[in-house]
Amino acid sequence: MIPAYQRIKNAILDNIHSGKWQAGNAISTEMALAAEFGVSRMTVNRALKELSEERVLERRQGSGTFVAQQQFNHTFVEVRNIAQDLKSANRDYQAQVVSKRTLTAAMLDDELRRKFGIDKDDDRNEHEVAVLYEVKIIHFADGQPIQFEERWVDANKVPAFIEQDFSVVNTSDYLIAKSPLERGNYTIRALAALDEVASALQIAPQSPTLVLRRQTYSAGQVVTFVKMWHAGDRYQFSGEL
Repeated sequence: MIPAYQRIKNAILDNIHSGKWQAGNAISTEMALAAEFGVSRMTVNRALKELSEERVLERRQGSGTFVAQQQFNHTFVEVRNIAQDLKSANRDYQAQVVSKRTLTAAMLDDELRRKFGIDKDDDRNEHEVAVLYEVKIIHFADGQPIQFEERWVDANKVPAFIEQDFSVVNTSDYLIAKSPLERGNYTIRALAALDEVASALQIAPQSPTLVLRRQTYSAGQVVTFVKMWHAGDRYQFSGEL
């Protein structure tokens, strides 16, 4: 069961994304929200506090709570673009789209449900409504596969995503342009290559790979989740401290 404070957060976000509450608009008072959801003001306060910390809402002492003016910029979240990285290194870059498809709620595994906050009893199960887009892409450097990208995108937030030619358009660049990112998180792990990954990267099954898993947010909700698989002997992550 979804906690009461999370239900309130979801309802507020739905009102914002639907346009009912726009940037600068005042939202319902704590008292009104408590009555609407049948909860204490403390529960409402937690929901509003978290949305304020996520920069979705702005609480003004003595005036109420307002939808924040979203001034996101992609520099808030540095998203590495493999196409730019390879071209800047004077490597020949190409992308090959392996598959693109639309997923309904009934088609999602537990991991994707958790990432995108989709409940198993989601009403969209019954109506075969698109909830996520999935693309799989192989990125090549000088003709050699260097990265296998598996990406899922919220179909409601970026409806034209699936129509793009990702052998020409970079997925990250497109998402930043259409749904500016406010924050994200990622992990990097060493994993044995699954059969599909091994085939894409042209390595033996169970070979070592480096996997970057990243999810990014816009206006308080997950927009995209991606797994980027790299052959362990062809790729490294580096940066400056």
